[in-house]
Amino acid sequence: QVRLVESGGGLVQPGGSLRLSCAVSGRTLTYYATAWFRQAPGKEREYVGGMSWTGSSTYYRDSVKGRFTISRDVASNTVYLQMNSLKPEDTAIYYCATNDLRHGTIETGISYYTHWGQGTQVTVSS
Repeated sequence: QVRLVESGGGLVQPGGSLRLSCAVSGRTLTYYATAWFRQAPGKEREYVGGMSWTGSSTYYRDSVKGRFTISRDVASNTVYLQMNSLKPEDTAIYYCATNDLRHGTIETGISYYTHWGQGTQVTVSS
């Protein structure tokens, strides 16, 4: 059974940083693409960024490019989202996700992903 558990969220001032973690069990990261999404109050869930199954490619939505970085640790089967220069508009619940397509490509659509974590709250406020 595939399970994803996010952690690392919290309250941070504008301009600050946070690193989110997504611990994956029941699945070897090296075969599957992974992604981060977020959902702000009253808004739809949106794609933040993703990593290819090889780990060599990443893709980000325009609003986070240059500020957010996705990485992974194969030994611990964990995906990370490093968030720098945080803005109030980054406030949301952040989710990691993956799917059952081995060697799948990076995709931005929610329907592409079949396994989700429970989410972790990120609040950017002074």
